[in-house]
Amino acid sequence: MAEKLTNLEQLLDRLDEAREGQDSVSFGRLMETIGKRSFGPLLLLIGVILVSPLSGIPGMPSTMGVAVFLLSCQMLLRRRHIWLPGWILRRSISEQKLAKVTGFMRKPARFIDRLINQRLSFMVDGPAGWPLALVCLLLAVTLPLLEPVPFAASSAGAALTCIGLAMIAHDGLLATIAYVLVLGIGGAVAYHFL
Repeated sequence: MAEKLTNLEQLLDRLDEAREGQDSVSFGRLMETIGKRSFGPLLLLIGVILVSPLSGIPGMPSTMGVAVFLLSCQMLLRRRHIWLPGWILRRSISEQKLAKVTGFMRKPARFIDRLINQRLSFMVDGPAGWPLALVCLLLAVTLPLLEPVPFAASSAGAALTCIGLAMIAHDGLLATIAYVLVLGIGGAVAYHFL
């Protein structure tokens, strides 16, 4: 059984592990590599995909939006096992693109990991999981709207990365940062569309 993820660099190690000997890597394979039972690592994975240049692939923000929508609904229902439809699990990334992404993310990951601590855990644990799930639901609805603007989905990816890391490390400060990012995204979307 794989060791539990505790930081961003470990996630990148798992992504490198998933791509070894592959021409392309499916989201399902990535999900199996990081673990199917924990929402934090999956939200972190989606966040990293959206923060990276992969968010520029046509359809990727919307696909990740559907995945986040399904994950957040399952979080609200307090499910223990995560389910995603086959068409999302079959969506794949070339081994070369994934290698570029993990290489690109290494330096920021080391910096971010130094800042992560278990603090203000009451903002992440227990009943605090409900507001986080609702924020994820809001981000899921926003992602398709951000797709026409090149790399705009990266801001939602940053918020999802913070939420995933907050859930993994029980870091309430990261959850607070995610809430602030989501307020900024909501304001930008409202300004653009109203």
